[in-house]
Amino acid sequence: MSDLKFQIESAWNDRDLLKNPETRDAISEVVALLDKGLLRIASPESGVWTTHEWIKKAVILYFPIRQMELIEVGPFQFYDKIPLKTNFHKQGVRVVPHAIARYGSFLAEGVILMPSYVNIGAYIDTGTMVDTWATVGSCAQVGKHCHLSGGVGIGGVLEPLQASPVIIEDHCFLGSRCIVVEGVRVGSEAVLGANVVLTGSTKIIDVSGESPVEYKGYVPPRSVVIPGTLPKTFPSGVYQVPCALIIGQRKPSTDLKTSLNQALREFDVAV
Repeated sequence: MSDLKFQIESAWNDRDLLKNPETRDAISEVVALLDKGLLRIASPESGVWTTHEWIKKAVILYFPIRQMELIEVGPFQFYDKIPLKTNFHKQGVRVVPHAIARYGSFLAEGVILMPSYVNIGAYIDTGTMVDTWATVGSCAQVGKHCHLSGGVGIGGVLEPLQASPVIIEDHCFLGSRCIVVEGVRVGSEAVLGANVVLTGSTKIIDVSGESPVEYKGYVPPRSVVIPGTLPKTFPSGVYQVPCALIIGQRKPSTDLKTSLNQALREFDVAV
């Protein structure tokens, strides 16, 4: 792995090395390892997520060494540099037409893709449902047994290299048309109600206690979140700008599905 990293870093600093077969093979090997889930763009180490910049560099370098090619799937045609994933049945992944997953993304056993899109570098763990017209952007990390409802948008990020990808931890539920971008991390077992939008600058305010507690870029575990607004003064007057409100916590339970249903009923969250 250290040899691969050295070759990627060298090619990043000297693009002429992309002409060398050894360099091209190293880049292709890194993407193949991403595709198999043996490497990932970001990984949790003792509860702390670490972004591996050299792997992101390999993904970026993969584009210039690829040629545009015609991709035919039955009566459908595509024209792109990155091939599509194949052999879903051997991987234990259910893929409903017209779901698309690009080569270099990883889908663990038990993942279900309704008509949706998963980009290169993304990692989706065991038992997660990606519902209709949901998108999982490049390098995004989605945990085990999550549910991304219809129209959910998980942002992708390749550059800047130091930028963290969007991270959705295990057992999360994202309601319809949620948008999570700019490296936001959603803690395990959190519930985002329909239309919640989280960016790197969105104020996420816990209003469940006597005094508000504000977060940015992070939703604590088991939080139940709904869309909200805050007044902001502009030269022409005071207007409402979007925020997100934490209105309570999912109760710990060994039966996570039961816990989720209870949270949705208790807080009357639209999904």
